[in-house]
Amino acid sequence: MLCILVLAKTLILLLSRLPLSPSFPLWWRISITMPKHYRPAGKKKEGNAARYMTRSQALKHLQVNLNLFRRLCIVKGIFPREPKKKVKGNHHTYYHVKDIAFLMHEPLLEKFREIKTYQKKVKKAKAKKNEELARLLLTRQPTYKLDRLIRERYPTFIDALRDLDDCLTMVHLFAVLPASDRENLEVKRVHNCRRLTHEWQAYISRCHALRKVFVSVKGIYYQAELEGQKITWLTPHAIQQVFTNDVDFGVLLTFLEFYETLLAFTNFKLYHSLNVKYPPILDSRLEALAADLYALSRYIDASSRGIAVEPKVDASSSSQSNDREESELRLAQLQHQLPSSEPGALMHLVADNNKEVEEDEETRLCKSLFKDLKFFLSREVPRESLLFVLPAFGGMVSWEGEGAPFKEDDESITHHIIDKPSAGHQYLSREYVQPQWIYDCVNARIILPTEKYLVGSIPPPHLSPFVDNEAEGYVPDYAETIKRLQAAARNEVLPLPGVGKEDLEDPQNLLYAGVMSRAEEAEAAKNKKKMAAQEKQYHEELKIELTGSKADVAPVVAEGEESVPDAMQIAQENADMPTLLMSRKKRKLYEAMKIGQKKKKAGVELIEQRKKKLNDAQSS
Repeated sequence: MLCILVLAKTLILLLSRLPLSPSFPLWWRISITMPKHYRPAGKKKEGNAARYMTRSQALKHLQVNLNLFRRLCIVKGIFPREPKKKVKGNHHTYYHVKDIAFLMHEPLLEKFREIKTYQKKVKKAKAKKNEELARLLLTRQPTYKLDRLIRERYPTFIDALRDLDDCLTMVHLFAVLPASDRENLEVKRVHNCRRLTHEWQAYISRCHALRKVFVSVKGIYYQAELEGQKITWLTPHAIQQVFTNDVDFGVLLTFLEFYETLLAFTNFKLYHSLNVKYPPILDSRLEALAADLYALSRYIDASSRGIAVEPKVDASSSSQSNDREESELRLAQLQHQLPSSEPGALMHLVADNNKEVEEDEETRLCKSLFKDLKFFLSREVPRESLLFVLPAFGGMVSWEGEGAPFKEDDESITHHIIDKPSAGHQYLSREYVQPQWIYDCVNARIILPTEKYLVGSIPPPHLSPFVDNEAEGYVPDYAETIKRLQAAARNEVLPLPGVGKEDLEDPQNLLYAGVMSRAEEAEAAKNKKKMAAQEKQYHEELKIELTGSKADVAPVVAEGEESVPDAMQIAQENADMPTLLMSRKKRKLYEAMKIGQKKKKAGVELIEQRKKKLNDAQSS
């Protein structure tokens, strides 16, 4: 048998070297010209064809429709992949085979199929005009939870905090949207989002974890730091939101369903770290007055102090008196340990039993920024944002309306936040400033002068704390002013506005400016001469290395002259030598970086030109 196989292989090899004639049979020509890696139909695939499948193939494999497939991918955290070689073409969406197998064994898939089957029963009962059966079936409709998926996707609490940016932005967005039947956005869903956002903000204020605030056209950006993780989210402005037709709210609602569960888990963990019961029990009176954030702050502080907040109401009274007595009882319990002279003391949000927790220097600074300051908010200012920011930095705050901690005529108020001139009574014991002053003080970590923020005046530019001015190459004038105020608060000495780095190297200029004494000036001059001699020697050695002989070295320059220009010129000529040794890929990347730097420099020059024109126009 072995001899027959050897003879057959030899015959095939000899025939493969012969020129193929059309007279040969078709099956023979195909077998001779068959490629090396050819696999007949039905055999096992290799490469990207085996590792990836298109979305249509995934739908057939799972036997689901597109909407259900999108829903499963969102809650499971499965996203399309980009293979290096797209087998089916560039116009297809590809998924990894292991991800689809991961979805195939998901118990939630069976639950969705069960719900779909049950909905068909309800639809059949309605079609038969059997309203009673349809109503009974709706009350027994199967439900599902995403708790297991949260524990599966986030094994540790740090993992959940890392993925909280989009979650907070999405939940804050839907908290301000109006309910809509067209987009399947229920009122209960909006209220739940609002409750979750207030619980998050109350905890951040309580722990003084807020770090940065920036008001932009899109909304208000916040950044907090928890467990060493920086969490940034965007909150829309408190204006009427309008639904647009170019947004698929079905996909957004699926994301929202998952994010609501994630944020509820996170709030539960954070509140239990303070030994506070979750979900919180709020004062119904403050909830009715839309003071949820203030009610949460009172609840957290009262719970951390060990004050009971469970109401005990007589069951024989009417429902209206029950609500009133319950509200009064809660308020009395919450204000049990407050001094009578200061009804807003709970707005400190600092519990005595939490002092043993180790705080870093940044937290201590944020905690005492607005210490011993009392703020009152007018109607036109962003109340919810300021109620969140001011307590997070140690301030006490009240507002105009019922349920406020203290009234407008309180003599202990230090700052009145107002955004438009008021014709009412003005108190001489307080300062009237614009809301931007609060945010600029928070970002600068100092109490800024209020002269530029007075009501009716044009405030200074609101600088973003998320931008590194040194890296961008342009430092605004007001940033320099804030930097000097910060140095003055730390008792540091900075150079005068007209003194640059090159002036700091000259001790004579510092002597004229009064920064140095005469003895220090002499010592600095001596050190400068020593450094100049060493620099001159370095340039001589560099020139010897570049020329290769000492004969070409120019004579030593006299004392007081600048560095040797020939050596600098040679060094400049050889500056591009490393780029010649780079590979093509690295050289292209280096050139792209150079182009980016040129664009950034051009933008800085444009800003400086506009600034110069503006200054010339103002001076003229």
